[in-house]
Amino acid sequence: MEEPRPGKERKRFKVSPLLGLDAWIDSTLYELRFRLVEFWEDTTIFFRRFHVTGWRRVIIELLGEGFTWGTAGSVVMLTLAIPAFHETEKNWRTRDDFAVTFLDRYGNEIGQRGILHRSAVPIDELPDHVIKAVLATEDRRFFDHFGIDFLGLSRAMTENLRANSVVQGGSTITQQLAKNLFLTNERSLDRKIKEAFLALWLESNLTKKEILQTYLDRAYMGGGTFGIAAASQFYFGKSIKDVNLAEAAMLAGLFKAPAKYAPHVNLPAARARANVVLTNLVQGGLMTEGQVVGARRNPATVVDRGRSESPDYFLDWTFDEVRKVAQKLPTHTLVVRTTIDMGIQKAAEESAEYHLRQYGKEYNVTQAAIVVLENNGAVRAIVGGRDYGESQFNRATAAQRQAGSSFKPYVYAAAMEKGMTPKTLVSGGAVSWGNWSPQNYSRQYLGKIDLTTALVKSINTVPVRLAKDYLTTAPIVALAKAMGVESPISSHKTMVLGTSGMTVLDQATGYNVFATGGIAGMRHPFTQILSQNGDVLWDWKKDGEKPHRVLSETANNNMNIMLAQVPEWGTGRRAALSMTRVAGKTGTTQSYRDAWFVGFTGNYTAAVWFGNDNFTPTKELTGGILPAMTWQRFMNYAHQNIELKAIPGIDPTMPKQEKVAEAKQKAADDDADALTAIERPRVLSGATATAVREIGQALKAAPQLKLPVPPEKVSVL
Repeated sequence: MEEPRPGKERKRFKVSPLLGLDAWIDSTLYELRFRLVEFWEDTTIFFRRFHVTGWRRVIIELLGEGFTWGTAGSVVMLTLAIPAFHETEKNWRTRDDFAVTFLDRYGNEIGQRGILHRSAVPIDELPDHVIKAVLATEDRRFFDHFGIDFLGLSRAMTENLRANSVVQGGSTITQQLAKNLFLTNERSLDRKIKEAFLALWLESNLTKKEILQTYLDRAYMGGGTFGIAAASQFYFGKSIKDVNLAEAAMLAGLFKAPAKYAPHVNLPAARARANVVLTNLVQGGLMTEGQVVGARRNPATVVDRGRSESPDYFLDWTFDEVRKVAQKLPTHTLVVRTTIDMGIQKAAEESAEYHLRQYGKEYNVTQAAIVVLENNGAVRAIVGGRDYGESQFNRATAAQRQAGSSFKPYVYAAAMEKGMTPKTLVSGGAVSWGNWSPQNYSRQYLGKIDLTTALVKSINTVPVRLAKDYLTTAPIVALAKAMGVESPISSHKTMVLGTSGMTVLDQATGYNVFATGGIAGMRHPFTQILSQNGDVLWDWKKDGEKPHRVLSETANNNMNIMLAQVPEWGTGRRAALSMTRVAGKTGTTQSYRDAWFVGFTGNYTAAVWFGNDNFTPTKELTGGILPAMTWQRFMNYAHQNIELKAIPGIDPTMPKQEKVAEAKQKAADDDADALTAIERPRVLSGATATAVREIGQALKAAPQLKLPVPPEKVSVL
């Protein structure tokens, strides 16, 4: 037989590379599968050793579920803790060295802020009964817990349930300090979560003595004082080192509600509260009844301070504004002449409180905020909440709440700048912007409608159509910023209907542009900063922001023509005044959470907000009800005995239409006892006040000038 040739044999048995790759893959997959099966069998055999049955299995299952939920909870807690810990990045330990005395627009002292109120005394030098009184009332287990006292919280919840009301608080001193240092008094779940984490952080970074010292130095104590040492000087005219047990008990009682128990305002209530503190000392085992009986029989008396109340919300905000411009001044011990008018301030406070008392329960609303500007930009009043002693959170300057329909004038103003007029016709029918189809309040749609009617009747679809088809959101945002709105305005399409948060101060500042004829940059809370010697260190006219035009005269006049009709036959009828024309806009947000009225006359601009700190809805409260009524009440007072000015661009003659008269009569009926019964005293005109001030400065600069009578005998008013 013939043998095969070597070359042919090699060619016949040559293996393809692809077949080799295929074989390798097959073998690898088989091996991997084999290893996995083997691993699974080994693992199963291993864990069978831990297999339990009966009651032991129940325990194991519970532990397993606990570890699972514990891990998930840790991740959630860490997520919630991050925003809280960001608050600690600011330099909270240091205090600025400003000491500021504030004067009102007429030169009367109205309060102080800064280091004058923070003459701290080391805790080791405080009397023992002062420390005990504070701990017995505020946090008996202060030295036993780690920032959060679960035992005390449980006890407080039990007592509150028994009394069916809040009679005890569960917050520790550390939690209260965390709120004072880093947070606001706004009532929300987010704030409480942050407060808990920050309390733990403080306990980890400070000693108990440091926490207590800081708490005693920073807490608000009523009467415009901060810190227990300053309160001792204010109420008793003595150092905290020298107070007796009765006085210490009265001071300790102020931490809960300083405005309610301030002894210079309500001495009987302060003494009753001090008696509760003495009882706490006995119940807490810190003193015996025999040790406190003397203090019960001889309650503390206070220095006569009168009943004058400080405009604390205004002073807090103005103090921050002063520090912004006074950093480079040669001295930080200053006297600041503010723009506040205490008559208007008290009228605004009274109007807000009156309507909350009368209608708060009916509409389920608990808070209000107001800002009043004179149309020269001077801030005449700020009401940051119902009770400064209860909550120092300034709802007028710090709380950003949805503006609702009160934002629409910014949209219409941008349209006026584009050449539209109050008579421009736009479709009032249904409109869709992407997947968003806004509805009108009445759930009805209209055909062609002029812009005046659309604004006066607060039709939602028209401003949406303006932004969608004619403007886009960018020029609206830019115009709002130019008009003085400092809060961040979203450029999302829904912002057209006021979904962005704005402060009451923002609203008053923005609308003040309409009242000034289109000029921005005029808002100011103080006119001069002086040294203690009277030297002028800063002057608004020379050093302040320069007014500038942001809205053309034509566009501004068109806006005023439309806004002036809102209180006459639109949604703001309850804001109409009998002596002068009013222009403005109401606003109501989704679910009735916020209600606004922002309006102006030829003399003043004011913004009013009503709502709840916890963002709960009101009972169908709209901007045309309580906000408009509140606005009308204090504006009735503000416009007495002054020269009435016309709103730029509109006829000052009061309208005579029958429906307008009926609207005003309805407003009067709704609020029959408005402040018209309280006559505002006549005040000097701006020119006269300036002249009198210049005369005073000239007399001071030339003491050698001989007067026919001594200077102290001269009266300029």
